[in-house]
Amino acid sequence: MSEVVTLQAFLDDWAGADPLRCAVAATVERLAEAGIAIAELVARGPLAEEFGKVRGDDLNAGGDAQKELDVIAEEELVDALGRAPVAFMASEESETLIPLDPHGRVVVAVDPLDGSSNIDTNVSVGTIYSILPYDAERHVDPTAAVMQKGSAQIAAGFLVYGPATVLVSTLGDGTQVFVFDHDTGAFLLARERVEIAPACKEYGINQSNVRHWAQPTQRYIEDCLAGKDGPRGKDFNMRWVGSLVADAFRIFTRGGVYLYPGDKRKGYADGRLRLIYEANPVAFVTEQAGGSATDGTTRILDIEPHHIHQRIPLVFGSREEVAQIASYY
Repeated sequence: MSEVVTLQAFLDDWAGADPLRCAVAATVERLAEAGIAIAELVARGPLAEEFGKVRGDDLNAGGDAQKELDVIAEEELVDALGRAPVAFMASEESETLIPLDPHGRVVVAVDPLDGSSNIDTNVSVGTIYSILPYDAERHVDPTAAVMQKGSAQIAAGFLVYGPATVLVSTLGDGTQVFVFDHDTGAFLLARERVEIAPACKEYGINQSNVRHWAQPTQRYIEDCLAGKDGPRGKDFNMRWVGSLVADAFRIFTRGGVYLYPGDKRKGYADGRLRLIYEANPVAFVTEQAGGSATDGTTRILDIEPHHIHQRIPLVFGSREEVAQIASYY
């Protein structure tokens, strides 16, 4: 692109004078602002060794060990979204909703620091967000606003804190990639319309858990490993970072599929990723980029949440391969 477009200019052009869109635009700007602050903290690496430490015996609301930087990232987001028209924030780190602006027009669900188990290893981590409409009269219980189907999302995206700080965003009309420019202090549009290749030869899964998987998942991976001599008739590569945002950005860059199935281990029957904080926003940006996202068989955005910290299996990426995976079930 010859013209330099900032995130703010892009959002202003999209929002126009529409009140709800203006609220969403302001919210995305604040999320990006918080992301810059979190990226700076992450970049300290071993110089801030306490960031990777578990907070005593603390577990977050989802039952995972809570790192120091998880909490700090959430605090940054609360501070930033407190200056946006956001009624409530739901966070993977908190048991209950966090009230912000009583006159807010949207609610935001966030995973403040996805991939925090990788903090000590200098692997890319990130922030995932989902923006949903809020109406105080209709949503007498604000939790109901957060627990709307993923298809109700107005906007969603994720930030990646790696060699570059990147924002992958959708406002419901395609998926864009913005990159933080240190010289100007702004996010600049790098890819105006992302398209995930419909077919692929690359998959991502934690293959160390093969003995725990259900038979359909095992058969799919076995056929991929058989390569061009097997039933798939082509060779596959496997790539797995273990940080959802990093694995997702790889797919948005060069195609592929990601699988985090449920398995037979205690606490893993329904997978480990959260529907509201992770699967829904990732599914929205994926579909807007021409990809597909399911729990193995059912479209993620059609699933009715029953708990704000509900876990779910997740398969997303190149649509032909996602459909192929579903055929094994």
